[in-house]
Amino acid sequence: MGLRRLKLTAACALALITVGGLSACGRGHEPGVDEPAREGLAIDVAGIAYNVFLTRELNLNITPDRAFYDKPAEPGRALYGVFLQACNEGSKPRMTASSFHVEDNQGNEFEPVEVEEDNPFIYHPGKLLPGDCIPEAGSVAEFGPTAASILLFNFPLAATENRPLELKIEGPYDFEEGERETKTVELDL
Repeated sequence: MGLRRLKLTAACALALITVGGLSACGRGHEPGVDEPAREGLAIDVAGIAYNVFLTRELNLNITPDRAFYDKPAEPGRALYGVFLQACNEGSKPRMTASSFHVEDNQGNEFEPVEVEEDNPFIYHPGKLLPGDCIPEAGSVAEFGPTAASILLFNFPLAATENRPLELKIEGPYDFEEGERETKTVELDL
């Protein structure tokens, strides 16, 4: 009877350790670092909360999309908008990210298309005071259908099949730390 009780106790202890270990999974998990964050979930990069609301192909044959950009993609390519918001939820002014790129599962990297400074929908980096956001409250972009600014990408069609595509957000250089904080968002194409 003593050996049977010892085996039962050992089995129960092993089960508790296993359950405890499994319940610890996910603790210390940081979206955008340990694995890409999902669209629709805000992630903090260097004190600024970035939220990618939507990623979609632009159709310049319809009026709303022509307001975002007016030059069609070349044959074999497609224009995609990454609609995002950046907010300073902290207590001191902070610079927003000025470096973004998309990487496909083959390691190909794509930079945003340079767009005229006067385009009210395009994301433009800058200094945000506490509580301020990009797009600015009351702006055309904030009142647009996504309430977001756009990062515009011109992808080869083949790259859109190399999923997942991930947006890398690189924060401003931190002189105290001697590095830039970078986080990743998986784009929902």
